[in-house]
Amino acid sequence: LPHRYPFLLIDRVIDIREDFSGIGIKNVTFNEPQFQGHFPDRPIYPGVLMIEAMAQTAGVIGIKSMAVDKPTTVYFLTIDKCKFRKPAGPGDIIHYHLSLKTRRKEMWWFHGDAKVNGEVVAEADVGAMLADT
Repeated sequence: LPHRYPFLLIDRVIDIREDFSGIGIKNVTFNEPQFQGHFPDRPIYPGVLMIEAMAQTAGVIGIKSMAVDKPTTVYFLTIDKCKFRKPAGPGDIIHYHLSLKTRRKEMWWFHGDAKVNGEVVAEADVGAMLADT
C-alpha cells in the first residue's frame, strides 16, 4: 500500500488466500495520536479508523491477488451495512477478516469483520479500486 504513518492503519496482513480473503492485524497502542482527543478519560479506537483499516486490508488482498508488479494506488469506493458492536482500545489486537463478495475489473467489494479476542467489534461491506499511479 502507498499509505504511511500516521494513516497506515494495519500492521500486517496474513493468511491471504486464493479465494481473495485475508486477515489484517492492528496492534492498538496508547501512544497513538487519536487517543489524545478520543477520549482523554476513556480511550476508544475510532470506528471510522477500523473501517479505513478494512479498506486497506482489502487493498492489500487485491494487490497481492492480482500479482501487480508496478506501483498501485488503492481508492476507497464504498461503505455499506456498517455497524459498530463494541469499543476497542489500547492493548487490543484487532483482526480484520475480509472476504471478497464481488469484483468488476479493478473494483473489489469485500465483507469485513473487525474482531478483538474473537468477538466482532465492527463490521461493514467496503469497496476498493486499484488504479495505476
